[in-house]
Amino acid sequence: MENIDWDDIQACLNGNNEAYRSLVQRHEAQITKLMWRFTRNRSECEKLVEDVFVEAYFSLKNYKGNAPFIHWLKKIGTRTGYKFWKKQKKENLFLPLQDFDQLKECSDESVDPSIAAEILHSLLEQLTISDRMVLTLMYFENCSTEEIAKRIGSTRAAVKMRAMRARKKIKEIAEQNNLFGKLGWTF
Repeated sequence: MENIDWDDIQACLNGNNEAYRSLVQRHEAQITKLMWRFTRNRSECEKLVEDVFVEAYFSLKNYKGNAPFIHWLKKIGTRTGYKFWKKQKKENLFLPLQDFDQLKECSDESVDPSIAAEILHSLLEQLTISDRMVLTLMYFENCSTEEIAKRIGSTRAAVKMRAMRARKKIKEIAEQNNLFGKLGWTF
């Protein structure tokens, strides 16, 4: 672990709030990037980032220093994002794929990247939260199966199996909604 993180953690535990502010400023960009994977809404993303740092602050005494501080923060971020998805699913706040029916058939080059991203996130929303978590960490965060297993408290073999099944499910959903033809995507 970086000495600067450890020094700030110890100072924070001794009541120095400026030390925690330094930790937040040092790691905020990486946590924001992670939380953006859970929501495409800026205000929700900011709230999730805040939730991560609030939980980290109140749990700081539990941090052992066995791994870099950012790894610990990302684990908290992953749990925070998972809870957010569960709440969204419960409240049924997802954008249905039928909203993309107005798309005309096109090639990869003519698809607006923001529309393609929205469609991809809508496809992911159709998966179970566990499947969505594995694919998000694997493809958006470029995590290895070993790192995903550590973050979600699973085994590497289970992560590999879940990823394989999730890719199959997302392909089936895309085929059912004729998204390959509309977007010119190949799977």
